[in-house]
Amino acid sequence: MTHISVLDLSLITEGGDAAQALSNTRDLARHAEAWGYRRYWVAEHHNLPGIASAATAVVIGHVASSTSTIRVGAGGIMLPNHAPLVIAEQFGTLESLYPGRIDLGIGRAPGTDRMTAYALRRNLAGDVDDFPRDVLELQNYFRTPQPGQPVQAIPGAGLNVPIWILGSSLYGAQLAAAFGLPYAFASHFAPGALMQAIEVYRSRFQPSEQLAKPYVMLGFNVFAADTDEEARYLKSSAQQSILNLRRGQPGRLPPPVANFEELLTLPERAVLNEAHTCSATGAPETVRKALEAFIAQTEADEIMVSSHIYDHAARLRSFGIVAEVAIRSSARQGESA
Repeated sequence: MTHISVLDLSLITEGGDAAQALSNTRDLARHAEAWGYRRYWVAEHHNLPGIASAATAVVIGHVASSTSTIRVGAGGIMLPNHAPLVIAEQFGTLESLYPGRIDLGIGRAPGTDRMTAYALRRNLAGDVDDFPRDVLELQNYFRTPQPGQPVQAIPGAGLNVPIWILGSSLYGAQLAAAFGLPYAFASHFAPGALMQAIEVYRSRFQPSEQLAKPYVMLGFNVFAADTDEEARYLKSSAQQSILNLRRGQPGRLPPPVANFEELLTLPERAVLNEAHTCSATGAPETVRKALEAFIAQTEADEIMVSSHIYDHAARLRSFGIVAEVAIRSSARQGESA
C-alpha cells in the first residue's frame, strides 16, 4: 500500500495574512488526521510573500499541538541555513513534546535568494562537502552520547529522530542511498530527473541503522473538485503563482481566473506544463486514475500531496477527494481482501 501524506506551505493568499495562513494550516492538519493521511509536512522558505512557514520548527509545533496521531515534520529544513546542533535541539524538543510523531526532512538548497541567504547565515562560504558532513553531525547529535562527548543536543541526544534526505537532482538520491536514509524527491515542482533519481537511489542504497531497504516519497500536485471544469479553475491560482515566481515577482497566492489557460502564450504553457508534470487536475475519478498511474509508473512508497488552492474550503475539498479516492478506497480494498 502506498501511503498518502500532505505537504503544506502555509499559503498566504491575496487579501489574507500569515495569521490566517497558519490558522488554515492547523485546520487542514486536523482534517488530514481525521481522513487518514500518513504525515503532515511544512517547508522552510524565506522572503517569499506567499509562504508563512519560515520558522518551520515553530509551525511544526503548532500543527503537532493541534493534532494527536498524525506524524508531523519538515519537508524540509534547509540545513545550510543552520548549525546542525541548533536543528538537533529544535527537533529534539519537538520529539520530547510529541514523542514518536516528528520527522526531519533536510535539504541543501537555501530555500531563498542569495541576499536572503546571507541575511540568514552572515556567511556564504562553503563547499559541496559541507552538506554530507552536516548530515553526519546531525545524526550523531540524535544518537546516545558517548563517554566524554563534549557537545550534546539537549533535548535531542538518544531520541533518534528519523532523518530524510530531500532533493530534486541526482545528488540527493546518491547521498540518501549512501547514508541509508529515506528519500523524498520534489517532483511536485522539479520533475525533470524523477525517474533517474529513483533508479540511482534504489540501485545504490546501503542499509543503515535507520532503514533496512529503500523508501521513496514523491511530491505530487492535486487540484481536485467535484467537476473537471471547477478543478481547472481552481488550478489557475497556482499557475499564476508559478509564472509570477519565474518572472521574479513572487507574491501572495492570487484568486483563480476563469479560462486562464486560454490567455497563456506558448512559452507560458511550456513552463506550466513542465512544472505540473506530476499532477492531477479534475473530478474524483480523474484524480484517482492520475494518482494510480503515477504510483504504477514510479512504485513510490509514499506520495506527498500539495494543493495550492486559493479558497480554504475548496482546498479542504481537494484534500478530502484525495482521501476518498486514494486512502479510504485502499483501506476498503484491504478489508475485503
